[in-house]
Amino acid sequence: MTPTPTDQHTPRAGGAVVPVLAFAGIVVAVMQTLLVPVIKDLPQLLATSPSNATWVLTSTLLSGAVATPIMGRLGDLYGKRRMLITSLAVMVAGALVSAVTSALLPMIVGRTLQGFAMGAIPLGIGLMRDMLPRERLGSAMAMMSSSIGVGGGLALPAAALVAQHTNWHALFYGAAGLGALAIALTLLVVPESRVRAEGSFDLPGALGLSAGLVLFLLPITKGSDWGWTSGTTLGMFAAAAVALVLWGVLELRVQAPLVDLRTTARPAVLFTNLASIMVGVSFYVVSLVLPQLLQLPKSTGYGLGQSMVVAGLLVAPLGLTMMFTAPVYARLSANYGPKVTLILGLLIIAIGYGAGLGLMSAPWQGLVICVLLGAGIGLAYSSLPALIVGAVPASETGAANGLNTLMRSIGTSVSSAVIGMVLAATANTVGGVEIPTMHGFRVSFVIATAAVAVGLLLALFLPNQRPAARPQLRASSEEDVSLECAEEVLRGFRGRVLDAGGTPVARAKVTLIDRRGRQAGATLSAEDGSYTLAVPAQGAYVLAARATGHGPHASSATHAGDDRAVDLDLALPVEAVSAH
Repeated sequence: MTPTPTDQHTPRAGGAVVPVLAFAGIVVAVMQTLLVPVIKDLPQLLATSPSNATWVLTSTLLSGAVATPIMGRLGDLYGKRRMLITSLAVMVAGALVSAVTSALLPMIVGRTLQGFAMGAIPLGIGLMRDMLPRERLGSAMAMMSSSIGVGGGLALPAAALVAQHTNWHALFYGAAGLGALAIALTLLVVPESRVRAEGSFDLPGALGLSAGLVLFLLPITKGSDWGWTSGTTLGMFAAAAVALVLWGVLELRVQAPLVDLRTTARPAVLFTNLASIMVGVSFYVVSLVLPQLLQLPKSTGYGLGQSMVVAGLLVAPLGLTMMFTAPVYARLSANYGPKVTLILGLLIIAIGYGAGLGLMSAPWQGLVICVLLGAGIGLAYSSLPALIVGAVPASETGAANGLNTLMRSIGTSVSSAVIGMVLAATANTVGGVEIPTMHGFRVSFVIATAAVAVGLLLALFLPNQRPAARPQLRASSEEDVSLECAEEVLRGFRGRVLDAGGTPVARAKVTLIDRRGRQAGATLSAEDGSYTLAVPAQGAYVLAARATGHGPHASSATHAGDDRAVDLDLALPVEAVSAH
C-alpha cells in the first residue's frame, strides 16, 4: 500500500484539480434530481402506469447505492482516477440510452447506468486525500462532499427550464454532454494517484452487499405502492436482514474484504455513518416539499402558484449556499475540528426546519428556508469526509467514503419513502386528483427536525479530533513557503529498505504499528528502496517491513516530533531505534 498524500512519490495536484473533481461530483449528482420537474408527467411520457413509472427513479437510486462502495474499493485497488473515468463513462452511456427512447424498459436501463456514477463522489475525495497538501485538503473535501447537494439543487431549475421549453429528452442529451466534459477535464487535469490497497477484489462480498442493499432499499422505495404490511414488503425486509448478516460474516473472514467491518465499527466511523443517514433524510425532505408547495395553485388556499421554472429558481439557493459554505467550513474545522462543525451544521438545519413550520405563506419565505438549510447541510456534508478520512488508513479512503456516501443515499431513500407516505396519507382528493395538504407539509418538516435531533445525539458520541496544528511559516518566498509546508506534512519516519547485501529493495511493504498493535500507516518502498511514513502522533511505534523473497524485519522506534530516518534491513532481526 502507498497510503498517504505525504508520500513523496505521489503526484501533487495542480490548482485546477479541485474544481474539476468538484465539477465531476456535481455532474453525477445531477442524475438524482434530473427528472424531478417531470415526475408527474412520466406515466404519460412513457405510456405506462404511475407505479411502473416510479421505477425510472428507483432504478437510479438502487444502482447508485450498489455502485458507491464497489467503485470505492476498485479505486483503492486499481486507481481512483481510472475508476472515476469509468463511472462517468457509464453515466454518459446511460444518458444516451435514455435520450433516444420513450419506452419504459430501455429508459430504466439507461437510468440504472446513470446511477452507477454516484461512485465518483468518494473516488474524488480519495484522490484529494492522496494528492493535496494538508492545508488545502479540508476545503477541497468539503467542496467535493457538498457537490452531492449542489448538483441536486442546481439541477432543479435547469431541468425545469429545459423541460418547460424543449422536448424532455434534451435533459439526457445535456447530461451526456456534461459527463463527456467531465471526462475530458479529468483526463487533462487530474493525475492518477499511486496510492493502492493490497489484495484482490472481493467479488462474493460485492455480490452479497448488492443483494442485501437491493432487498433493503427496494421495499423502502416501493412500500407505499405495495403496502407496508404486505407479504412482499415484509418478506424482502426479512431477506435483506438475512443477506446482510451472511455478508457480514463473510467479510469478517475474508483477508481483503470489500468493506473492512472492523474499521467500520470504530466509534469515529460508526457514529459518522449513522449521522450521515440523518443528514441524508434532512436534505431530501426540503427537495420533496418546497417545489410542490411553490407550484400548487393559489386556489388551494395555501399553494403559492409559481411556475415550474420559478419554483426551481427559488429552490436553487439550497445548492448554491452549500457550494459557498465549503470555504467557511474549512476555517471553522481548522479552528474547532470537524465534529464541532458537524454539530453546528445540524443545529442550523434544525433552525431552518423549525422556522419553516411558520414560513410557508410566501415565495420569499421558501427562499429563506433554502438558504438556512443550504448553510446547515453544507456544513454537515463537508464534515463527514473529514471525519472518515481522519479515522481510516489512506489505502481504505475510497471504500470508507463510498460506504459513507451509501449511508447518505440510504437516508435519502428512507426520506423519500416516509415523506411520500405522509403526503399521500394527508392528501385531499379534488376532481379525482390527490393534492398534498399544508398539514402534510408541516408533518414532513417535523420529521426532518426529528431526524436532525437524532443526528445531533449521534454526533455527540463522536471522538474529538483535534484540529491540525498550523505550520509556523517564516519563509521569504513562495518556494520557501511550499518547502516548509512540505516539511511540516512529511514529519514522521523515512529511510530505505535494504537486503542482506545492502541493496535497495523496491516495493517492500512498510507498516507502522502503534503501541496498541493497530496499524497507523503503511506504504510501499520506491524503486530506490526509499519510503516515507507520516505519524498520527508522537510516541512509540514499530516499523515492520517485508518483501517477496526476503525475511521480515521490524524495528521499534519512538517519534518525538521530528523527521527521523530509519533504515530497515531485511537481513536483520528486530532492533531498537531511538528517534528523538
